[in-house]
Amino acid sequence: MNLKGSFLNALTALFLGSLCQLLALPVAASPVSGVLARQADDLPSNLPPPSYNGTFVGNASIIIDAPIETVWGVLLNFTDYPAWNPFVRSQVITDKSHLKPLADQTPVEGAFFTMHVHLPATLDDSVPTLPIFEQISHIEEDKYRASWINLSPEWFLKSERWQALSTTPDGKTYYESREVFASPGALAIKWFIADNLEKSFEAQAEALKAYSEQKQ
Repeated sequence: MNLKGSFLNALTALFLGSLCQLLALPVAASPVSGVLARQADDLPSNLPPPSYNGTFVGNASIIIDAPIETVWGVLLNFTDYPAWNPFVRSQVITDKSHLKPLADQTPVEGAFFTMHVHLPATLDDSVPTLPIFEQISHIEEDKYRASWINLSPEWFLKSERWQALSTTPDGKTYYESREVFASPGALAIKWFIADNLEKSFEAQAEALKAYSEQKQ
């Protein structure tokens, strides 16, 4: 994707999210309670240290009563996201142009993908989604963690999201998510949509918990 396309993608997402926030447009209620997705903050983290300092950081964590292999499978099965994920309604691996979906939707390092997000998170698909273009930066199977980066120009918006799993002492799975936003575009996120974005990370964590536990 060219520089102009990346810039317009990021600018459009920020503008629409900010506009909804400022005008208080009606949206479907988010399913997040804000409690479950914060219940595991006292456990050791499996997230790597951030590679840069950010203006805004979005976090979520939750304990899932399912084997770590089950949760890892749900997290990396992008084709199933519409069935459970109220934040990222779809996540499709594409060619570099982001125009052609690939036949093989297996996440691998270096793969490009387009996500369509709901902000705030909701399973109501009558609500418009925002398209975001990203690239997978890490798939660490042995450590049960993965990350992807936003493809906007870094002088405008730099972000990297890590998601990691680990096993708790009682055999459950500890899920963590962290996205670090930097550059001038991060200021707009912090000022206008930080609250909805944080709630959306938490909503995804709770939905991942519910979906993984029912698969047992």
